[in-house]
Amino acid sequence: MTLQISARVLALARQAQTEVRDHFDRIDSIAEANTQKVLASFQRHRVAESYFAGTTGYGYDDIGRDKLDEIYADLFDAEDALVRLQFVNGTHAITCALFGALKSGDVLVSAVGAPYDTLLGAIGVVDKGPGSLKDYGVAYRQVDPVDDAPDPAGLAEAVADPKVKAVLIQRSKGYSTRSSLSVDEIGALCAVVRKHNPHAAILVDNCYGEFVETREPIQAGADLVVGSLIKNPGGGLAPTGGYIAGRRDLVEGAAMRLTTPGIGKECGCTLGHNRSLYQGLFLAPHTTAQAVKTAVFAAKIMELLGYRTEPASDAVRHDIIQMIHFGTPEPLKQFCRGIQFGAPVDSYVTPEPWDMPGYDCPVIMAAGAFIQGASIELSCDAPMRPPYTAYLQGGLTYESGKAGILLAVEALLNGKQD
Repeated sequence: MTLQISARVLALARQAQTEVRDHFDRIDSIAEANTQKVLASFQRHRVAESYFAGTTGYGYDDIGRDKLDEIYADLFDAEDALVRLQFVNGTHAITCALFGALKSGDVLVSAVGAPYDTLLGAIGVVDKGPGSLKDYGVAYRQVDPVDDAPDPAGLAEAVADPKVKAVLIQRSKGYSTRSSLSVDEIGALCAVVRKHNPHAAILVDNCYGEFVETREPIQAGADLVVGSLIKNPGGGLAPTGGYIAGRRDLVEGAAMRLTTPGIGKECGCTLGHNRSLYQGLFLAPHTTAQAVKTAVFAAKIMELLGYRTEPASDAVRHDIIQMIHFGTPEPLKQFCRGIQFGAPVDSYVTPEPWDMPGYDCPVIMAAGAFIQGASIELSCDAPMRPPYTAYLQGGLTYESGKAGILLAVEALLNGKQD
């Protein structure tokens, strides 16, 4: 038995795959370079079977956990790192990093418009309950993009205030329509901050961007990078968690926020999951490349159908996210339902828009994943508001990602006929 895909959709798939072949070669070359980098780091740190044992309770003397911190620091060209299962998601890790870098009376500047929706409550832009940075006396400003691009002049003016102690750069687009940032573009923003406020800490939300390029933001001038383990760096195997890497004092501050002052990095048991974290990291460059290929293929086939995409199928990628602009709600919902049907888990479920915590409008989410919410697995979500744009990401293998896209196109075309 095989998936029911029409001759028309199969023909579109053949055309799309032929036209993106050269882009796949470039993606493979990046994956090869990053795989060699990860392998060299594992060898340099003498990774051994004993590192996989894990701990319970307080988690003291977890050599595998501590060595993984060192490997992340090595890979991201950082002084220190904090890799913990205790981070419940990327928002939690970023929030810990911000609280570690800021205190009452300080100002946080967001360099490229509003950050991802779920961070707005943590900062205090919207009221999502007590405990935000605003509640602790931290002020917030943002520099909005100009024509969907960063505004260096606006950033220079915003950070010149000596009360600005931290600048947040979001590498990926979130639910905005701007392009995701390349490492070079992040470096240019870092240079602006350094020139006008050399003492401000530069934090990069690195979610969705790890291993898409051969460099990471610290190598371009950032002080700290933060991300989720159930996105790129977990390789599809990490069951939960997040990471923070960068300047030692900033990592320490984040660790004190994650646990408590006086404990910091010393506690945090791994419950036997070290093997998954190591193996996931080892697979991460390859798995990320599979997700990027899936995104490129999706862009091309949707362009052949007449839809506008961002980035375009021939663009150089800086993260794994693919935007598809539908313009109206119904084709968006049909596409998401097709993605769900193409999932290995919960394929029989029909996604519907709902009021997800942390968002200001209903969100539809197609995600049949082995790890709940894992964005490195094929998923598609969208806020149900104009311009009705789908945000597609993931694909543990290109073959499964391609199959999911074809089923989504099939659902879209069948919905049009209805």
